[in-house]
Parts: sequence; structure tokens; C-alpha cells
Amino acid sequence: MSDSGEKSYDVIIVGAGPAGLGAAIESGKAGARTLLLDENQKPGGQLFKQIHKFFGSKEHFAGMRGFLIGEKLLEEAVKHNVEFRLGARVWGLYPDGCVTATDEENSLNFKGKKIILATGASENALSFPGCTLPGVITAGAAQTFVNVQHVLPGKDFVVVGSGNVGLIVTYQLLQAGANVIKIIEAAPKISGYGVHAAKIRRAGIQILTGHTIISASGRDQVERVIIAKVDENFNPIEGTQQTILCDTVALAVGLSPRIELAGAGGCEMTYSKTLGGVLPVHDDNMETSFEHILIAGDLSGIEEASTALDEGRLAGCRAAYRLGLMTLEDYTSKKVMILNRLAELRCGPFGNKRMLAKEEIWKKAV
Repeated sequence: MSDSGEKSYDVIIVGAGPAGLGAAIESGKAGARTLLLDENQKPGGQLFKQIHKFFGSKEHFAGMRGFLIGEKLLEEAVKHNVEFRLGARVWGLYPDGCVTATDEENSLNFKGKKIILATGASENALSFPGCTLPGVITAGAAQTFVNVQHVLPGKDFVVVGSGNVGLIVTYQLLQAGANVIKIIEAAPKISGYGVHAAKIRRAGIQILTGHTIISASGRDQVERVIIAKVDENFNPIEGTQQTILCDTVALAVGLSPRIELAGAGGCEMTYSKTLGGVLPVHDDNMETSFEHILIAGDLSGIEEASTALDEGRLAGCRAAYRLGLMTLEDYTSKKVMILNRLAELRCGPFGNKRMLAKEEIWKKAV
């Protein structure tokens, strides 16, 4: 069965995570006819996996749990007449603003005056002997099992990676009743926020920095892993190996922007190690090398949910301004306010590097 009819919108947004929802709220609020597409059956993206309380400012829902933030944003989007099309996997983006997607039965065709891509990120993998055994999963998969499906994917865990994802998922595994034996981190120091690491240490979980996983083994699934210390070049140091009995390895080794759709649309790409790898060139209005294609969230560089939300809001405002639905004065005022909030989010030892990396990307767009 196919649906060849083309429906037109002012703004089409791909991805219903925090960035996409932020964009939809702002464009809908300005009066733009807005369509929000997502391949999942439920909007909200990663927010609905987050059971911990967010911190920061009132604008970023400090003190509220992630899934409640998702519900609040959904309510606001509906209030502003945003149309949702869920279970729609977008696979095509064309220079004239046409977007093609499929659901379980239909071929879907839409046309937008402005396209905002908020396609998020994919988890990085780690290659080692035994990495394809059942029981080796990503941290995001573990979080989905525990917080969404309410199923423990294993009993005894080793977590690889001490970034915020690794630390948060570790604590959530503990809350779900799992036994997390150790967190191992190849870098010489923990890469996530101290507040998250402190919670892990108070729970009695050892975080081994300067260590890597060498192999996983077992008859039909993971039964043990071998880890070792690494030198300054991240090479394993002979004689430092140790064996840990476990049934699950959760990999939290970073994220990469999901650039496939932006690439299909012909957006110019660049590379930033700090921001997660290859990503579209964009300016501080979130516009890409094509004026009608904007981006937001992890697609524009790996950061935090709060950053993604504000970038989405900025992209939605920019689209509304370009469509003549917002005055230059109003847009400039909102842009300054949002950029100031983003600068605050990017303060500190991790954020400063991202701020500098962002400024370098913006220069390339000029």
C-alpha cells in the first residue's frame, strides 16, 4: 500500500527528541504549520529513558526528572498545534524541500518550506575479541531495557566508559537491582561530571581509570572479561591483566552525530573531534549550507539534553523568522537570550572546549 499524495507544511522537523520538540514548540508558537516526524512510536527521544533529576536552570527544568520533562514538552507542542507523525522513518531529503518516509505500510511524501533536522546521535562501538557475544550491549540499550522495558538484561555488569552516559546508566542499573562490578575508563581521569561520579563511589562501585577491556569470553554468552592497564598511548601494559566474572558488558564509549539524512540533503560537512566527529557545517542561527535546512541537538555536535533543547528552540525561531512569522527585533531578542543560555551551559572544563569548537564551526559557515 502506498500514499503518493504530498502534504505541505511551513516547517517539517525530523526527530522528536528534546531538540525536535524545542524546535516544534517555537515554530508552532509563531503560527507555522509544523509537522514533527519520528521513527519511534513515542515522541520524546532520550528524555523518556531519563529517570534522574536534571540540574541547571529553571529554563532547563532543573529538579525535574527527564521523562516528566518529555511529557511537559509534548503538552506544549500539542498546545501549539504541532502535528505528529510517529513510526515514520525518514529516508529521503531533497533540494526542493521534499521529505520522503515510510511507515509499516505506506510511502509518505511531505514538502516543507523549512526543514529542521534533529536526528540525534548513534552510540559508538568498541572492537575487541568477544565483542559480538550475547551480553555485550551499549549503555543506551541497557538504559532502554531497564527504564523503558523494565527488564534487567543481565545480573553482573562491567561498564566501559566513565562519561556522563556511563555514570548515569551505572546508577540506574544499581537502582534496578543489577550488580555493577566495576567501571573501567581508558583515560587517566573520569570524563563525566563529578556529581555523577560521586554517586557511583558512594554506592561502593570502583571506577578504574587508565584501564581498557582486552577481551570477553564465554560458551554461549559473556561469562568473563579481561581488563588491563594502559600506557600514555592507550596500549595495554603487559602483566597488568585481570579477569572479572560477569554476564554483561555495557559500552558507554561515546556518541556520533547521525548525519545520514543531512548528507542525503547535500549539506556541507566538517569534522570536530570535540563535537563527536563528522557533522554539518552550520552558523549560530542553526542554518546549514542550505538556507532552508536547519539542524539542532546532537546532529550539530554531541552535548547535553538541555543544550539540544535550546538549539532546537533557536532553530524553530529562525525558521519562523525566515517565513515572515517573527519580526527581526523579536528574533534577535530570542536569539541573544538563547545563545546566552547556551554559553552558560557550555561553561566549565568540558563546556569551554565545546564552545570553542562550536565557534570554529560557525566560522566555516560564514
